Amino acid sequence: MKVSREVKTAILVIGSILIFVWGYSFLKGRDLFKSYKTYYVVYSDVEGLSPSAPVTLNGLVVGKVNSIQFRDTVQGTLLVELQVKTDFPISKTSSATLYEPGFGLSGKQIAITPDMKNAQPAEDGAYLTPELKPGMLSVVGDKLSPLQTKVEATVVTADSLLNHLSNVFDKQTQQNLKKAIAEMSGTMAEFNKAAHTLNGTISGNRNNIDATMANLNKTSANFAKISDSINAANLGQAVKKLENSLAKVDDIMNDVNAGKGTLGKLLKDDAMYNNLAGASLELKELLADLKKNPKRYVHFSVFGGKQKPYKEEEKKTTTTVTTETKAE
Repeated sequence: MKVSREVKTAILVIGSILIFVWGYSFLKGRDLFKSYKTYYVVYSDVEGLSPSAPVTLNGLVVGKVNSIQFRDTVQGTLLVELQVKTDFPISKTSSATLYEPGFGLSGKQIAITPDMKNAQPAEDGAYLTPELKPGMLSVVGDKLSPLQTKVEATVVTADSLLNHLSNVFDKQTQQNLKKAIAEMSGTMAEFNKAAHTLNGTISGNRNNIDATMANLNKTSANFAKISDSINAANLGQAVKKLENSLAKVDDIMNDVNAGKGTLGKLLKDDAMYNNLAGASLELKELLADLKKNPKRYVHFSVFGGKQKPYKEEEKKTTTTVTTETKAE
């Protein structure tokens, strides 16, 4: 069977077209013989992210950035297309974090953080949740910005301080400062002489100083003996006994205040006070009656006569004459 020239030409053209499409896809990083899933992420700022940037999952490269284009020209949002090839389940609520892997030499990358709590997988063409992780240089820049402001303010303050010092230290002030330093040097020389004199005085009276220190040592030893004697006297036990005695006295006073015991009842019980007052009054009346009528209580018989019974004297009654009123 002979193949015509037209068929060979058609086969050659179709093959060339397929090879061209495959080569173009290969140059763009897309393999026609592998199955990929496409995800989309919307960022407000991609911060230098470029197409073909790697897409990682737990540090493993599982895809790349296929394209970046404006999604909304009014708000300026950018639509990033991700081409991912992995058997790891990526849930619908997973996030795509834009981060800087190092010092920014290799550009930005995207890391997919799967949501393990959600079991619903993300279908082809799903939108992932955008997140942004600041890079090391950004963090260092944010930290250094306030420090730079403080350093600039400090430099300005130091400059104005030096200007003020330059104005203060004029020629007259410099001369006064030199004079003060010279006088201080003379004072130190006099102090050195006084120190030498004091050393000589101490050297001449070293024996007296030694005797004084010896007496002080004896006094300290005697004081230590007195302290040992006081400690041996067991003051702690005496103080404890005194505290117990005071506690008992306190209990007695509390019982007295509560009306317990004879003394407490005498102080608190009105009936006992009234009885004592009544007994005292009756005793007083008895003594008065004894003085007034001794025969009632004491009988004397010189000749042994029979004792006569005591008869109470009749009280004299006084009659009062009442006058009738003139009205009657």
